[in-house]
Amino acid sequence: MENSAAPLVIVDAANVVGSVPDGWWRDRRGAAERLRDRLAADGLPGRSGPVEIVLVVEGAARGVEPVPGVRVESAPGSGDDHMVSLVAGAGGRPVLVVTADRELRRRVTALGATVAGPRTVRP
Repeated sequence: MENSAAPLVIVDAANVVGSVPDGWWRDRRGAAERLRDRLAADGLPGRSGPVEIVLVVEGAARGVEPVPGVRVESAPGSGDDHMVSLVAGAGGRPVLVVTADRELRRRVTALGATVAGPRTVRP
């Protein structure tokens, strides 16, 4: 049976924001909001067709609000653990996790997700 559900794209906000030294550390929440807004405007570059984008935030970025096209989830604890939980609960649909974190990459690929680096969603 072919899975026709839109792919789930889980974006590791802390890792993607932290991949460019642009002063994000002075305003982590603002940096996560800018990433959210870029994802809402651009979607997943190079991908045609619908995707469901989930931006996972943690720490000082918790509380970032969702916008149309981007669901935002504030991790109650570890952002990595929350992303692994999202992958595990995806019900067999295609999942792409955007992160450069090696241990997170290992954990989610063990569950069947594919991974891409931060450049996938950064200009």
